[in-house]
Amino acid sequence: MISPYVRRLRLGRELRDRRLAAEMTSQELAKRAGTHRQMISKLENGHIPPDLDEVLALLEALGVEGAEWTDLVGIANEAASRGWWDGISRQIGERQALIADLEAGAATIREYPQALIPGLLQTPGYTRFRAGTDGRPMADGVTTDGILRGRANRQRMIKRTGGTTAYHAIIDEIAIRRLAVPSEIMCDQLLEVVAICQADERFTVRVLPIDAQFENHAVPISSFKVYTYDNGDPTVVAIEGMTEDAILTSEQQSEAYERFFGWLNAAALSVEESEKFLIKAAEKLRP
Repeated sequence: MISPYVRRLRLGRELRDRRLAAEMTSQELAKRAGTHRQMISKLENGHIPPDLDEVLALLEALGVEGAEWTDLVGIANEAASRGWWDGISRQIGERQALIADLEAGAATIREYPQALIPGLLQTPGYTRFRAGTDGRPMADGVTTDGILRGRANRQRMIKRTGGTTAYHAIIDEIAIRRLAVPSEIMCDQLLEVVAICQADERFTVRVLPIDAQFENHAVPISSFKVYTYDNGDPTVVAIEGMTEDAILTSEQQSEAYERFFGWLNAAALSVEESEKFLIKAAEKLRP
């Protein structure tokens, strides 16, 4: 499926562009469509799932017809759809549910988690241990088993037969040397990363050495993910925080993070060298 969240952003942009082209204020459009200015503002900013009847009224007020009307109604339908994560969002966590939404239908996912192994590559043992020692409070209803269930579903979706998402991760050497889990769990985890990449060419992982050299000494300061989509949907950046994530949707912001990921990629080891690095690190941790 296509990410409903990203489709909401796309719908909002399309509606706003047509309103501005018609030289109408939100208040004027609301009056013509028989709705409220606040609703139009929320729709244009992607803050709420669309109500199809309201979207149809807005398109009529804006004079949208033909193939353009059909395309926008299709986008609205997808923006209002529900994903597998919606029914269990309280158990897996709202943050993980949003990430699952962003992953849906992504053409590429580029990730730099800085201090941890990326979630889409984590073994159940790694995830379970981190869930119990993370230090961040769990929201009401969230459980360790729920987190594991959400993580497993996300991994199944990204690895599914016929899936087309290209996944690229850069794992910092810090995440390998500074053990976030017991050594035996980390050993299995590193070997699992290698196995995933060897089994599926859609997955590539590179290791960023501690002594990596960056252009202009532009060292990374936070974890982030960059999601790109086909069909003209906007690129989205997710930045992980201690208690909540920041979601960036402007073109200027996403371009900055795409450029920075390129610098990280240039400073990291090759895919082949990274595989050898991970295997060697695992052997040192083997009980």
